[in-house]
Amino acid sequence: MILIDRATVINEDEIFKASILIENEKIKKIFKEDVPENIKNLCKEIIDAKGKYLIPGVIDDQVHFREPGLTHKADIESESKAAVAGGTTTFMDMPNTKPQTVTLDDLLWKRERASKTSVANYAFYIGANNTNIDVLKNIDPHLVCGVKVFMGSSTGNMLVDNKKVLERIFGEVPFLVATHCEKEEVIKANIQKYKSLYGEDLPIKFHPLIRSEEACYASSSEAAELATKMGGRLHILHLSTEKELSLLSNGELENKKITGEVCAHHLWFNDSDYEKFGNRIKWNPAIKKESDRKALINALNSGRIDVVATDHAPHLLSEKQGNVFTAASGGPLIQYSLLVLFEKSLQKEISLENIVKRASHSPAKLFKIIDRGFIKEGFYADLVIVDPNQKTLVSKETILSKCGWSPFEGFEFNHKIDYTFVNGRCVYHNGIVDDSIKGYAVDFDV
Repeated sequence: MILIDRATVINEDEIFKASILIENEKIKKIFKEDVPENIKNLCKEIIDAKGKYLIPGVIDDQVHFREPGLTHKADIESESKAAVAGGTTTFMDMPNTKPQTVTLDDLLWKRERASKTSVANYAFYIGANNTNIDVLKNIDPHLVCGVKVFMGSSTGNMLVDNKKVLERIFGEVPFLVATHCEKEEVIKANIQKYKSLYGEDLPIKFHPLIRSEEACYASSSEAAELATKMGGRLHILHLSTEKELSLLSNGELENKKITGEVCAHHLWFNDSDYEKFGNRIKWNPAIKKESDRKALINALNSGRIDVVATDHAPHLLSEKQGNVFTAASGGPLIQYSLLVLFEKSLQKEISLENIVKRASHSPAKLFKIIDRGFIKEGFYADLVIVDPNQKTLVSKETILSKCGWSPFEGFEFNHKIDYTFVNGRCVYHNGIVDDSIKGYAVDFDV
């Protein structure tokens, strides 16, 4: 048994002092009073967590770990290490790999690979295209967290632009539909407009003008309309504009058919940061105005947005070079996303309780993950100790993502991830990942 002693627990909208007893991968007992000596005597390890926060592990519902086919810049092993170093104990990986995860065989290969290499718990989306609706309908929903649909804009052949296929996805697929929403027609019109005005070699500042508010809303509103018409469960990923928030409603997550996610970079950066960071903060959807950033923060606090995640999508720095058209979109975030949220708590933008609610509780509820995402007796001991008295300086030497860089390099966060436990085992402490530990495929209550 392991005892985490005298921690400041953040869980289910409460902050309280408690000690947590871990036994056989799970939370055995929560002590709000002093732990009896006879219990302490049975523990093989006692961790003094006085003055430190203890939270349930982060569940990141959108990552791109690049395996198979793109492993020169990331893979499940490397990025799961970055995940646990950042307090993420469960990740959900996207299907736009090589080959794309659009068949049962592709999905099973990923699950098998993760069982051998991932230090974090894992789940995988299956991807939609215009021809694999029968695969989506017949796949065992216990094997997937959801189906990923690129609506309006994508690379490769994962763009789903057949209206009848979209209706069948929203009406017949028995699990959550997660969408990337940017309208290709709007993007193309914007490209033509700005090229005609300013030439072919446009700098990064044009990115949010090309992948504009209109491009996002035109696509996300179409997705919401389809989901409402067909009765499907829609989860709109990486919301980036104030306007899109009108498609969501406040209220309890369990009662929603349309839910939304915001990513850490859209809460941290705004379009004035392109001048300093350049292509390092090029994502799709684009980082937009400060008014959008503030609106996203407010929506996360009010419950209109349900989940905070990363869209962790590593590229080599060499792939991030060039103009707005040639630089790759995406970047590494998972190692520092929780620290971003704690920094926002110091800035009085997000409460500690809401960090845990949106990063741990809500993903567990939304995806119906069994026995994870909360600090409860009988739940898996996916736990993170955060030290508010230690700082974290981001440097190349500490970055674990295979791509080797971070948009936060040189920044010093005012908290430190001290310990990360996955299934009751300490997988990260003092900057060291124990890669002898392997995570599990999470279970879904479907």
